[in-house]
Amino acid sequence: MIIRTLKVNNFRNYDKFNINLGSKMNIFIGDNGSGKTNILEAVTLLGLTKSFRNITEADMIKLNRQKAIVEARVSNKKQLKDLKIELYQKEKKIYLDDKKVKKYTDYIANLNIIVFTPFDLEIIKGSPNVRRNLLNVSLSQISYAYLVTYNEYNKILKTRNEYLKILYTSGLADKTYLDILTDKLIEKAIIIYQKRNEYINNINKHISDIYNFITQDSKDIKLLYKPNINILSFETEKLADNLKEVYTKNYSKELQLGMTLYGPHRDDFVFSINELDMKSFSSQGQQKCAILAYKLSSVPIFKEYSNTNPVLLLDDIFSELDLIKRQRVLKYINDDIQSIITTTDLKNISKKTLDSAVIFRVENGTIERS
Repeated sequence: MIIRTLKVNNFRNYDKFNINLGSKMNIFIGDNGSGKTNILEAVTLLGLTKSFRNITEADMIKLNRQKAIVEARVSNKKQLKDLKIELYQKEKKIYLDDKKVKKYTDYIANLNIIVFTPFDLEIIKGSPNVRRNLLNVSLSQISYAYLVTYNEYNKILKTRNEYLKILYTSGLADKTYLDILTDKLIEKAIIIYQKRNEYINNINKHISDIYNFITQDSKDIKLLYKPNINILSFETEKLADNLKEVYTKNYSKELQLGMTLYGPHRDDFVFSINELDMKSFSSQGQQKCAILAYKLSSVPIFKEYSNTNPVLLLDDIFSELDLIKRQRVLKYINDDIQSIITTTDLKNISKKTLDSAVIFRVENGTIERS
């Protein structure tokens, strides 16, 4: 998967630009605040329909403008697709090959991306919601079935929570309907649990090797899946029985609180280093490298599931890593994957790397190809 062209109008600090990207490494160099990260945000918007920042659509529109447009032409296995997102103050419109897309599920996966930013330390340090979102973003890009199932699960979850409140406040309500909703929720939950478990197992096949390659260390790095129920088996029938038992046992508790307390919407996972939780037993440098190794571990998974490489977005990675780790990361990135990298300078980047990269200079809302 390769982005051939990227075009924006009134996006962030840019009036407009229209650039052709190289099929391998693209490096955007500029001072802090020049707008380098906004380029990655534009690509992320096209891939995921949202920013990697916790903001609204209106925040991405240039100041005093009413509308922003982000477009790209993407090639995937010799097939070209035109992607476009229009941002307004209170809505966004999504287009695929000039046709308006009504359902996000029909759009996601037309541009698969992996993003690494300085904000990613929250993956280890932050709340379980941050880590669940990470799983959902990754799995939604490689599995249409997961994306659809997850959306359906959330709709059923919302209805079930509302009906629990009705049951608690009304003596006339029928528990039979709750049982129907619970069965439907379990059906979707099983798929989500299985897909997440499979994905984490696949990450664990690569993450230690990549971490140790970058750090030149010898650590056992793993992701440990932490559902909020005790799952004895991920086999469908056993997992269904397991979930039914949990919901039956905790009916009174959920009824009193008016919410569904158990299920994949309460999942978590942790990064471990030599069987210790990295949140408490690792340095910030180790955490950065573990998160980067996680992101790079997903590249072969994308390749396996979709038969194409994602586009790799690395924001200010050189300031995040020391010289040796920096060079190891650049060495690891294969020539058959397109990468977009931002940096404040080109010091300590080998001539060989620079010779094979396309370099853009960013200054005061303008981009110039060197």
